[in-house]
Amino acid sequence: MKHTASLGKIKKIDLHKFVPRMAQKGTSPGTVEYIGKPRQETIGINVVAYDDTRVEEKQLSSLAELKKEMNSSGLKWIQISGVHNTDFLNQLGEQFRINSLDVEAIANTTQRPIMIERDDYIFIVLKAVQLETDTNEVVIEQVSMVLGDRYVISFHETTPVLFEPLRNRILATKDRINRFTSDYLLFTICDIIIDLYFPLLENIGETIENTEDELILSPVNINQEAIYKLKRRLVYAKKMIWPTREVISALQVTECDLIKKETKIYFRDIYDHTVQIIESLESLHEITSGMMDLYMSSVSNRMNEIMKVLTVFSAFFIPITFLAGVYGMNFKIIPETGWTYGYLGFWIVVVAISVGMIFYFRKKKWF
Repeated sequence: MKHTASLGKIKKIDLHKFVPRMAQKGTSPGTVEYIGKPRQETIGINVVAYDDTRVEEKQLSSLAELKKEMNSSGLKWIQISGVHNTDFLNQLGEQFRINSLDVEAIANTTQRPIMIERDDYIFIVLKAVQLETDTNEVVIEQVSMVLGDRYVISFHETTPVLFEPLRNRILATKDRINRFTSDYLLFTICDIIIDLYFPLLENIGETIENTEDELILSPVNINQEAIYKLKRRLVYAKKMIWPTREVISALQVTECDLIKKETKIYFRDIYDHTVQIIESLESLHEITSGMMDLYMSSVSNRMNEIMKVLTVFSAFFIPITFLAGVYGMNFKIIPETGWTYGYLGFWIVVVAISVGMIFYFRKKKWF
């Protein structure tokens, strides 16, 4: 019973991330409209610029400052925190010559993971997941990226806390990432996003083990609810990781000059990670599908045990009830009612029948 409380903490995943929503009817293709949770935060612009000799970080307050910063040398990682300001996204798209359809996808947080090659950049959309250890809630955030010559722009719905280790790594040292081009920076961002799926799968696996133990020991209603929540998580994870595999596969085979041959081997590595995640998802899905059968079987077995006990009790009392019914009839003359030891004889017969039935049931192995 110790697992029951933890099973009840499985939270539903936010459905709005998985139900595609488009712009309002009547709008032309490429019309940028924010689709997601209402937000009022100010758009943040953080630029990490580095080359072989320097590393610096700047917080910018306007696109004019960003335009000026782009004139300086070095590779730049531009982090945009917030995609709810459509005017800002339109201006940024014009500044970097981003296709309006891609800007529309950035503002749509229900966008499916995709990879699109344009003339002078590559556009990628992925889904980042994070499991809150305290609440056991899955937080999903869309991350859109634009890979250009000597820059990477990443768009985040909120402050990109997930990428703080990468940011600190760039600022703290001048290791290999500082000497690689923008495609390697793109790889590291994708690698972080994909690695976040492993803790989710581990959590689902542990919960499945706990649920199986609970099902065997004591099948209760909360287990059925937990099974449905687990299946829902697996379905949503599958909806995210399958198109993610297509994106990584496209990045490793693309002929675009922005992805160097030396970097494709790294994308091949994270492609293997996506395959491993998909295989784990399939295994967990099969186990979870069988858990409902196990639940129904456990409930059925439990019901059978109860019915067997009740049947045994009924079998004991049926002949006794018959005797009591016969001698309880209101006929004036019943032969045995005049016996001096009739009452004692009645109980001797009752005990004899009960003992005989016990031996018979045990011989038949009914209990």
